[in-house]
Amino acid sequence: MRHRIAVVGSGPAGLTFARVLHRHGYPVAVLERDPAPDARPPGGTLDLREGLGQLALDKAGLLAEFQALSRPEGQAMRILDVDGTVLRDWRPRPDEQANPEIDRGQLRDLLLGPLDVRWGQSVTQVVPGTRDGALVHFADGREEAFDLVVGADGAWSRIRPAVSSVTPHYTGVTSVEASLDDVDTRHPDLARLVGDGSVAVYGVNRALVAQRNSGGHVKVYVQFRAPLDWRTNLDLADVEAARSSLLALFDGWAGPVLDLLRRSTAFVHRPLYVLPVSHTWAHVFGVTLLGDAAHLMPPLGAGANLAMLEGAELAESIATGPGDLDEIVRAFEERMWARAGRWAKITTAGLDRLVSPDPSEALALFDQVQPS
Repeated sequence: MRHRIAVVGSGPAGLTFARVLHRHGYPVAVLERDPAPDARPPGGTLDLREGLGQLALDKAGLLAEFQALSRPEGQAMRILDVDGTVLRDWRPRPDEQANPEIDRGQLRDLLLGPLDVRWGQSVTQVVPGTRDGALVHFADGREEAFDLVVGADGAWSRIRPAVSSVTPHYTGVTSVEASLDDVDTRHPDLARLVGDGSVAVYGVNRALVAQRNSGGHVKVYVQFRAPLDWRTNLDLADVEAARSSLLALFDGWAGPVLDLLRRSTAFVHRPLYVLPVSHTWAHVFGVTLLGDAAHLMPPLGAGANLAMLEGAELAESIATGPGDLDEIVRAFEERMWARAGRWAKITTAGLDRLVSPDPSEALALFDQVQPS
């Protein structure tokens, strides 16, 4: 008899988990609070790494489709000094497939494929250890029991409290996201500045990064160290006020760099939270976590990759591995904790160097990761 399995959340972790189970003919309930796939903007672009995100897609049978959609040229990275001087200009080889980019929306649609997601199913909590299994409580008052509930519902997971009392804490670094649309036609100078991939500028305790997405869309990220309440008297919905406040943070930087802010729209505040570097929990029968729900870390290219690989590995173990379901989950958690802990240390140290009192630390980090 097949186990009753539910995954909460339709992000990269949850969908990869469900898609690998589906590939093996194994039923799974995908529970998502959003009413539809396009209910919210999907976000920017992701680089999927060999041995991590790309391996997960291979396990799902989707690697060839990913390669057709991805942008290997998006791996390019240009670093400028605050005066506009080009410090580094790295471009991938034509055959470079280590970290090709794909838009989050494209990845979501690729993973969704034939999956039957239960949209508009808002989960409020999970109670493990009931007579019928782990009991899922929905916002509309319904309850449903499963043999295994997988929490893949992100930083502010509603499933995490079933296994851990730990909550995310603020890193001291805040981020504001903005957008440029139809950049090649409307802003050709900025299109050239950004290039095929990303351009980054690092100053004292602040950074400005612009990253090309598909379809002429560019995401602009402003990062700086500030108290969590820095925007108490600032309404980011007031675009002109938000732009003026952000420009003041970068006073004296080169004009073309500041144009990334001057011409951007739709400012969104995204303070950076993390879980403790070595977040683990005492195993709970019938409940586990994936991705940000398990190991929220700074957004430096590892989180989504780890989440997808975790989802693929757990699903593959359930669908093909012999043995007791609970023992499969226990063994998975041990592997996940060890790998995630290593990456959490790397990304935490990386954030400290990228948004640093000494901007040369960011350049040194780039040279370590991507030597010329």
